[in-house]
Amino acid sequence: MLYRVGADAVLLLHLGFILFVLFGGLLVAWKRGFVLLHIPAIVWGVFVELTGRPCPLTYWENLLRRLAGDEGYEAGFIEHYLLPLIYPAWLSIPVQYVLAAIVLLVNLLIYGWLLWRRRRHSTTH
Repeated sequence: MLYRVGADAVLLLHLGFILFVLFGGLLVAWKRGFVLLHIPAIVWGVFVELTGRPCPLTYWENLLRRLAGDEGYEAGFIEHYLLPLIYPAWLSIPVQYVLAAIVLLVNLLIYGWLLWRRRRHSTTH
């Protein structure tokens, strides 16, 4: 039971990290200090997508699932609703390249907006 809860917690952490990589720039808009965490997260997310390497969180989740006696992701709310978001069946190398481009584009737009907003604010004062 404890291993399964741990695996579910790692899955939620994984989803949170993916969302942070994609939209963390919005946290930077709120508190600039988040940039010190967000930029390395972007680099890691793009690296994983472009190289096809598995994320260490995937390793830990699968290890905990095996220790819990599970072989797959059947049963349960988390497995049913969240796993397809993180591990879609259609995921391939070309799709991973597109995902990496989306991560870069979204973050370039967010950071461009932040720079524009900052420059506009500094010229008005």
